[in-house]
Amino acid sequence: MTRKMPFSYTLLLYGCAFILFLEWLYPVSQIGDVSNMAVFILYALFCFFISLLGVTWWLSMPLKAFGLVFIIDSLFMTPSMLSKRWLEQLLVEIGFNINALFSQQWYELTPLFRSVLFLLLIWMLSYLLYYWFIIMKRVFVFVLLTFVYLGLLDTFTPYDADTAIVRTFIVSFAALGVLNFVKELNRESIRFAWVKKAPVWVVPLISIVLFSTLVGYAAPKFDPQWPDPVPFIQSAAENAGGPGGGSGIQKVGYGENDSSLGGSFVQDYTPVFQAAAKDEHYWRVETKDIYTGKGWEKSEDWHYDLQDADSINLQTFTDNVETEEFTAMLDFHDDSYMEKLVYPYGLSQVETDQDVDLQLNRGFEEIRPERHGNGVHLDEYTMTYDSPSFAVDKLREVKKPSEDPGTLEQRYTQLPDSLPDRVGELAAEVTEEDDNRYDKARSIESYFGQNGFTYQISNVPVPEADQDYVDQFLFDSQGGYCDNFSTSMVVMLRSLDIPARWAKGFTSGEVIQNGDTSADYDIYEVTNANAHSWVEVYFPGSGWVPFEPTQGFSNLTDFHTNIDDTGESDTGDTTDMETPEAQPEELPEEDEAVPAAAQDDHSSGNGSINWWYVLAGAVLMALVGLIIYKTRFRWRTAYLSRKLQNRPDAKVFQEAYHCLLDLLAHKGVAKKPDQTLREFAKRVDAQYSTNQMGQLTAHYEQILYKDEINDQKTVTLGHVWKNLMKQLLT
Repeated sequence: MTRKMPFSYTLLLYGCAFILFLEWLYPVSQIGDVSNMAVFILYALFCFFISLLGVTWWLSMPLKAFGLVFIIDSLFMTPSMLSKRWLEQLLVEIGFNINALFSQQWYELTPLFRSVLFLLLIWMLSYLLYYWFIIMKRVFVFVLLTFVYLGLLDTFTPYDADTAIVRTFIVSFAALGVLNFVKELNRESIRFAWVKKAPVWVVPLISIVLFSTLVGYAAPKFDPQWPDPVPFIQSAAENAGGPGGGSGIQKVGYGENDSSLGGSFVQDYTPVFQAAAKDEHYWRVETKDIYTGKGWEKSEDWHYDLQDADSINLQTFTDNVETEEFTAMLDFHDDSYMEKLVYPYGLSQVETDQDVDLQLNRGFEEIRPERHGNGVHLDEYTMTYDSPSFAVDKLREVKKPSEDPGTLEQRYTQLPDSLPDRVGELAAEVTEEDDNRYDKARSIESYFGQNGFTYQISNVPVPEADQDYVDQFLFDSQGGYCDNFSTSMVVMLRSLDIPARWAKGFTSGEVIQNGDTSADYDIYEVTNANAHSWVEVYFPGSGWVPFEPTQGFSNLTDFHTNIDDTGESDTGDTTDMETPEAQPEELPEEDEAVPAAAQDDHSSGNGSINWWYVLAGAVLMALVGLIIYKTRFRWRTAYLSRKLQNRPDAKVFQEAYHCLLDLLAHKGVAKKPDQTLREFAKRVDAQYSTNQMGQLTAHYEQILYKDEINDQKTVTLGHVWKNLMKQLLT
């Protein structure tokens, strides 16, 4: 029978295990994209402390699980813990990452899911190290793995493990010394209790280890005997794998690189900024003009012009367009960072307390705040803008491409030579009954809603090497999100020689506070989920006009019809004829709580079942069932222990005794057919160096054969039964 280690030695040895485990954690912040490493170290300390105290599993598991959930909520979740939106966001994260796992897209796992896996690993290792170091008293394998781990990191990564290896040497030899000394105490049966309780001998042990470390550090060393393998491996691995197809998965949010579009993504409701405004509108950032067949790029490096903050020289539309002056205030969250200005259409002035220069790139209409030539992020600023309202009758007057400026027409009707002809043929077919530019744009904008195209964020393909992104969406998948819809509309318009460009930024966000009066501002919260792309079409005499082809989204631009020409009253808003067509599938009410934000799989309206989720659920249920089966005796022990405590009668005692017999049989100590219960009890007591089985059997026989019931004795023997069960389960 294994002797229990004195607590002082347990504390010392387990402390060495924790320090060695930290050597596995320290490099993660340098070799991986991991922030808040202190949080993970604190969780490791929490798990090690619970294991050190020997807390029972049914209490330690909920404690560690609560710590894990608390950390995930603090780092990633914006809604209130365990609220409906909190659970929805968690389920979306789980579904997305399960999809990524089954599609073997390891690099696409979200930070939340990677953090959960990391915390689960810490949880598991806190118990395993306790088992290896304290129960089994086997340290060497983990020490060896630690040295190998640090050596590999020092060789193949930027992590400098020189100091870490020295620390590991000291702690490892101290742990080995402690462990071997404890083994000798048990083997030789040393009777000096003070030696067992007070580890005073650790002082000379540590002294010897430190002395050996200093000697090893100061001693002369041979130069490397083999060439450094890292340059060879790096050169061999350069360009390995190559580009390939597949279904990419991304985390939704504003990004700079749009050269390769496509692939699935997961929603992210992390707030980016709050805006105080009186109306809904697009929050614009930039435009792009070159369609490559795979995505969007910028035609050339246009120069930046310094702007007067009181008079921004950015004219998206002409002076002929009706406008109304407004102001809006933007306040960015602390962890948000954007080096480009987020602004509404018609921007004229910017006010900020920060000392910055505003640089305007006219080619792509992006504004970059700079200080001493370096891009900076503005925490908050106030903008004055002239919100446009476009006259539909004026837009319909534009009919011929020849009315466009030559340079503008050439730049914004560009298409790659590899674009399949059927894209242009489809655009011509959709607009064959229209005789002006506005109606052509509206027909293409409405085409997607009338022909079965669906908004979806999962199972969105990436075009193959020889496949066009728009062609794939229009004729193959017919499902995607804003990038698919907006890019397709721009390309279809350009195939008709209509200048169009791709605009990106954010939608208006969700109103989190309404103004008390019409003069007050509404407060909008804009999250990563509000990142969006849309279409701008050029109209001579009016300028660039936004259109919204994405299913489930509404055009936030204001249109009106002049009363002199139509006899209709000017509503100031888009009428049924001028607004985008009503969608054939309305979004569920619960999704409308996040207006203009990309909806998840459950709102795509295709009603399909994701069998990966079903399979994952089945696997999860099987794992849970396996765990319950493997721990069935622990569950029965806890259940019967509670019954013996609350109802110590003969029936419960017999049930507990039968459970003990089942556990012994499971352990390979089954009662032979020719054995009596007393003979079997003697065999068990001899094998486990105890007399508890004999006591329990004697009482069981009294109940079974003599019908003698002593409840007080049953209570006492209930503790004996519990101790024996615990010994067998250890």
